Amino acid sequence: MDLIKELEAQQLKQEKPEVNVGDTVRVHVKIKEGSRERIQVFEGIVIAKRHGGLEETITVRRVAYGVGVEKVFPIHSPLIEKIETVRSGFVRRAKLYYLRDRVGKAAKVREKL
Repeated sequence: MDLIKELEAQQLKQEKPEVNVGDTVRVHVKIKEGSRERIQVFEGIVIAKRHGGLEETITVRRVAYGVGVEKVFPIHSPLIEKIETVRSGFVRRAKLYYLRDRVGKAAKVREKL
């Protein structure tokens, strides 16, 4: 059991980004195309946080060209370059799945002051 914990401790990032549900974040992801590598940015609202430790993930949602797009990002993945918080939101729920049914201004999240 200690061997598993040691292996997980090696994979954990030193500086875990401070991300909460309701925040608008910008996730920088490394994309490998053939022999080249580039960074792609995905910006949206964090609608869910799951698990903890090495398996911790965030679900980020954004609307692109009128279509809702959700991506699940493992926080400690080596492919995640960095996660920036653009603005912090004030919500009273742990999961914001209700945003999937809302469009436009109804899908807005209040900003934390």
